[in-house]
Amino acid sequence: MSSHVLTAVAWPYANGPRHIGHVSGIGVPSDVFSRYQRMVGNRVLMVSGSDEHGTPILVQAEKEGLTPQQTVDKYHRVIAEDLRGLGVTYDLYTRTTTGNHSDVVQQIFLALHRNGYVVPKTTTGAISPSTGRTLPDRYVEGTCPICGYDGARGDQCDNCGNQLDAADLINPRSRINGEVPQFVETEHLFLDLPAFTETLGKWLASKTGWRPNVLNFTKNLVDDMRPRPITRDLDWGVTIPLDGWREQPLKKFYVWFDAVIGYFSASVEWARRTGDPDAWKAWWNDPASELVYFMGKDNITFHAQIWPALLLGHNGQGDHGGEPGPYGELNLPSEIASSEFLTMSGSKFSTSRGTVIYLNDFLREYGPDSLRYFIAAGGPETQDVDFTWDEFVRRINFELANEWGNLVNRSISMAHKNNGAVPAPTAPAAADAELLALSKAAFDTVGGHLARSRFRAGISEAMKVVSAANRYLSDQEPWKLKDDPGRRDAVLHTALQVVQDANTLLTPFLPHSAQQVHEALGGTGVWASQPELQDVEDLDIPGRINPILTGDYTKEQARWESTPIEVGRPLEKPTPIFRKLDPDLAETGPEWAPIAK
Repeated sequence: MSSHVLTAVAWPYANGPRHIGHVSGIGVPSDVFSRYQRMVGNRVLMVSGSDEHGTPILVQAEKEGLTPQQTVDKYHRVIAEDLRGLGVTYDLYTRTTTGNHSDVVQQIFLALHRNGYVVPKTTTGAISPSTGRTLPDRYVEGTCPICGYDGARGDQCDNCGNQLDAADLINPRSRINGEVPQFVETEHLFLDLPAFTETLGKWLASKTGWRPNVLNFTKNLVDDMRPRPITRDLDWGVTIPLDGWREQPLKKFYVWFDAVIGYFSASVEWARRTGDPDAWKAWWNDPASELVYFMGKDNITFHAQIWPALLLGHNGQGDHGGEPGPYGELNLPSEIASSEFLTMSGSKFSTSRGTVIYLNDFLREYGPDSLRYFIAAGGPETQDVDFTWDEFVRRINFELANEWGNLVNRSISMAHKNNGAVPAPTAPAAADAELLALSKAAFDTVGGHLARSRFRAGISEAMKVVSAANRYLSDQEPWKLKDDPGRRDAVLHTALQVVQDANTLLTPFLPHSAQQVHEALGGTGVWASQPELQDVEDLDIPGRINPILTGDYTKEQARWESTPIEVGRPLEKPTPIFRKLDPDLAETGPEWAPIAK
């Protein structure tokens, strides 16, 4: 019986193109997970979209002389096209400026408000002296008053993990232009986080199987919870649906509040687009479903504390109870698969500092599967990883091309030359059975890792099969068996069977090349599906056209099992699946990218 699995992927800001650091924590891991889950027969709903509200959009719009809507229209399409090129199989990649998203955000808020988890509060807000515009807490930087870290943000300190207020920072400054902000009194609505101390604490305590980096971060989350603002003085965002608030054009929901609700609103939009508006309930209302969230480590707070609190509040399950909101009892996260940072020269990727490799440039030059392999095999799954061209070249040339590409090419080439088709195993030996047993056993081993979002371990085990098959060919030397065609055919049949098995094991990681290997083995049709970029009309705003990523992933042939290769299937002379990179690239990097050593 299949299970329902929600893959919820962090929403990138639509204020510029994405770089390879972004997709190392969200794009590649989430797609590997989703492809595997579909291959084992589970019902996957993979959702995300572009985060299009908040000050970052206003800042970028001002830089480019565009309106905020023009800015997000521009970059939403750029981001969606790049994610399509990477092969991320979203059921729906949407955006936060849709009418559907606005309505769902307002409904969630009203349920929180009715249940008493929203409180008004007069607070001190940061204002830019030069523009008069509100500075969100994340755009105020200074020294943490708790641990002394210089570089803390106005909402939290990434060094000690504590929640902060911008006014608490020592020597505060604007991250936009460096000026010292003014602090003025203003009224806002707050999420009453302390009202979730007991229920949220018990829920977090039950998550003993989460990744160590998430568990370590969440230990202190409930020790000092304070009310958190959910509205901001901005004219770009979702309107607050309360009398006395909706009439104020400069009062909108804080961008973090509406963005985390996007996981649910995207699920609702997907259901509406399928023609079954209630289809989302199978993932969000059924306690047996699994909900796995993918993001970078700087977003753990929002997914392990804030979003669960919003869900509990909507459900009427906070410390002082309440009634379920209009969507019934919504499921909390089952797993938070947070990655560390992919760095460059020891620092986070930074557009302003010039240490950035844009995803589009990388895909154009090296294709999607080389990046997917690098991230899966050596990415920042559990610790920060420094990207270097030397390491990239080494992994592609010596692992992907020399090991996997060489196994595919020489196995099919020899079978094509000697038989023209997949030969029958007419004289099997113990060595053949040993390799085949290793190959079949890998489905349980690799699958066990992928089910728990342990991608580095998963691809390592899959590549062990590849290495074993290469050793097998070297040991058996089928090119020397001209006088023993029966034994030669048995060796080649075994090699081709393991190539097919290994291709299946590697399909979640390398879907584009998996399709090529499938065809090189004589297969036809779709082996590994790819997403499509479609322009669709907004469901609630007549005339608004939204680019979305979606796809029909039910017709692909890839299944998580070893299937006997078809004897007699014609084989053509193969072309190399992977090209080796110029060794000089390891020293200099390409001309269009900064040097990373």
